Amino acid sequence: MTEKRRDYLSWDDYFMGLAILSAQRSKDPNSQVGACIVDGHNKIVGIGYNGFPTGCSDDELPWAREAASALDTKYPYVCHAELNAILNTNIADTSGCRLYVTLFPCNECAKLVIQSGIREIIFLSDKYRDSDSNQAARRMFDMAGVRYRMFQAQTPRIVIDFSEQAAKATRV
Repeated sequence: MTEKRRDYLSWDDYFMGLAILSAQRSKDPNSQVGACIVDGHNKIVGIGYNGFPTGCSDDELPWAREAASALDTKYPYVCHAELNAILNTNIADTSGCRLYVTLFPCNECAKLVIQSGIREIIFLSDKYRDSDSNQAARRMFDMAGVRYRMFQAQTPRIVIDFSEQAAKATRV
């Protein structure tokens, strides 16, 4: 009798891997952020990455982090990964869902997360932990009862090699 594989991905590794893969779609030259929303049955209900709004040219709007005018930076224009994942959901109600995100949410995304009913956030990076925005986000999450935790990988590395996978798929 053949036994099942033992080296399969945990749910956390799988969903964070999808958030990381989604981040690779971002055209932002400085920060690529991805997000994946999952329901209580481990079904993906939304996915997103940071970028400009639909219909707004990423060749015409600025990608700069700093400029003489705020209007010449990306900040007034970019949609964060969390916003896009919430807007891209395939269900009407995200109450009780989990959000896997590659960067801890800012205060604006925290409001969206709370209002959408998401109950847990699993984040990969917390590089802006000491910023006012992240401190405000934590304050709101704590008040609203939204749990958050840093991602702890069980699989240290995931590699996607398209040619290797294609060869495996054709084996009998």
